[in-house]
Amino acid sequence: MEPVVILSRLEQEYLLRAIEAGVRVASLHQLFLWTQGQLQALLPHAVLACMQFAPGGALLGIDCLHGTVLAPPALAALGGRRDGLALRIARHCMGSGRLPALFDGGDREEEGAQVLEGFRAELGALGFDSVLAHGTGQTAAGASVFVLFGLPMRPSARHAYFLELLVPHLHLALARLPPHGGSAAAPVRSLSARETEIVGWLREGKSNDEMGQILGISGLTVKNHLQRIYRALGVSNRAHALARCMELRLLEG
Repeated sequence: MEPVVILSRLEQEYLLRAIEAGVRVASLHQLFLWTQGQLQALLPHAVLACMQFAPGGALLGIDCLHGTVLAPPALAALGGRRDGLALRIARHCMGSGRLPALFDGGDREEEGAQVLEGFRAELGALGFDSVLAHGTGQTAAGASVFVLFGLPMRPSARHAYFLELLVPHLHLALARLPPHGGSAAAPVRSLSARETEIVGWLREGKSNDEMGQILGISGLTVKNHLQRIYRALGVSNRAHALARCMELRLLEG
């Protein structure tokens, strides 16, 4: 018999807020904001890989959502559509019928803790020592699998339960996105090399003054660059600028 998980009042509040916010997700831009906001409060993580599969098992789409910069080789190794680590973890879990699955780099006897043991070396090479995976299982419309990398705490059955409660809402959010491969509306103009560089540092959480020191310009000049970036992307603040760049995949190269 599975142990009963009782949510604290704070966890219940986080869960309710995450579900309420997830109902409004209808674009990759909104999905990014949701996963970096309300979802992080309940299940903090470094990277979330979201995968959709056709009824026959073919991959329909994969998106790696992350709030910090990933080097292009690391992103390709993690989110590749052919043999990326996230995809192989998802297929392994679905093929073995072992969802949820978790890994924390230690020796654990807890249910689901050893399912991902075979990926230990690859996870370590990418700098991840904790993983939590869950999904819908096969349905008439296909399946979706969600893999969280880099959890700051040791993932347990409790965290797997949190993700289980959120999987239907993540699945429906993915279903509401435009068809994978469809192009998002283009920005008013392309970002310059300097503007792209600034967005990259913005993603690292740098302030205007910190970016100015790194780039050898003033904080006021950085602010002016940001205002031009906002106008080009059609957004009004830093968080929306990052989400828009995620949607347009401007930071993946």
